[in-house]
Amino acid sequence: MTGAQAKVVEGKATPRGTFPHVRRAGDFLFVSGTSSRRADNSFAGVIVDSMGTTQLDIREQTRAVIENIRDILTSVGADLDDVVEISSYLVNMNDFGGYNETYSEFFGFDGPARTTVAVHQLPHPHLLIEIKAVAYKPLVLPALV
Repeated sequence: MTGAQAKVVEGKATPRGTFPHVRRAGDFLFVSGTSSRRADNSFAGVIVDSMGTTQLDIREQTRAVIENIRDILTSVGADLDDVVEISSYLVNMNDFGGYNETYSEFFGFDGPARTTVAVHQLPHPHLLIEIKAVAYKPLVLPALV
């Protein structure tokens, strides 16, 4: 990826709109809002029993979201260590503790700047969290001979 290019990552959930998973602009990578949705359109952190009762797990969803972001970044030669900013969207601030606990498995105080806000809803009723990220990964240009 060079210049201003966008990419939909094979093997990841297809975006639910006309936008890429990631877009490079110079030395920055912008990862679109990412959820725990898998390529088969199921969701990590969701259990629906035979009676239709739904159990949603913020820790499992947070872990899956961050792992999806990691995979998206890896597809363009970057990693979570390159993330400089995170914006997280929670449907319920009562989930903040579980989200924060799991987030801390991936990032410490030397990690990205972060904003977390509550939103009314996300694109699917099983989603508790969505995260978007900005990474800084300078382009490495080939040496001139």
